Amino acid sequence: MTELSPQAQAVLTAYNQRELAAKRTTAIAAALEAVADQVVPEQVEPPCGETEPWPQGYQLMRDAQWEKCQQLRSEILAIAAELRGNTTETL
Repeated sequence: MTELSPQAQAVLTAYNQRELAAKRTTAIAAALEAVADQVVPEQVEPPCGETEPWPQGYQLMRDAQWEKCQQLRSEILAIAAELRGNTTETL
């Protein structure tokens, strides 16, 4: 390959930096999604169903914990989605 002019080299360097940043951002987003799946797995409904014979106080406590966990999952996935969206928009 022939030597590039300083101007062409600047364009190539900027492109490579953008591509590297996009790959890193995508990798970070994927890591956050994996964390969400491992630490706070998606659960469609609370663990204590209405048909199970749990004491009401225990069921209310578990339902509240479930809601907090699902909220945490949503927040983690929102960060990942923001990073993925940012990959194509501003990097």
